[in-house]
Amino acid sequence: MRPIRAACLGTATLVTLLACTPVAAAATDTGSAQARDKARTITVLAEAQQLTRFPVVPGSVSQGDQVVVRSDLFDEAHNKVGETHGTCTTTRGGADEAEQCVVTYVLPGGQLTVQGMYFDYLDQGPFDNAITGGTGEYGKARGWVHSDTISLTPKVVRRFTIHLV
Repeated sequence: MRPIRAACLGTATLVTLLACTPVAAAATDTGSAQARDKARTITVLAEAQQLTRFPVVPGSVSQGDQVVVRSDLFDEAHNKVGETHGTCTTTRGGADEAEQCVVTYVLPGGQLTVQGMYFDYLDQGPFDNAITGGTGEYGKARGWVHSDTISLTPKVVRRFTIHLV
């Protein structure tokens, strides 16, 4: 089985992953519960806690491979504020691998669902995924999530900037 360096989670392999050094997060929420239907931005750090790849062809990255990932979400004071749970399916194998991911963000006040493509698996580049729905405080959620890789060791840490519109 090929070692996994990252996944988006969020969405994608929040796609995201494995004694972590405390990391300062830029966790902010520029809105409030009273402004649910107005634009706001939430920023959290994600540290992957579990990631498993189920290869179609052991030892290679092939179309149809599955990745299952779970990450913890932290605010800027490194307090746990939620989790992500997601799956990704490899749609293009090889060095220029592409994955289609579906991720649920469990946050205070409800959940957000996110979906999209993840292209930069080898170099862990940034990606954007669409918010496709939500529950509770996020019941009418629309927008996107931007992901940047902050660290690859000892765990993969990503910054998720959630743009609610």
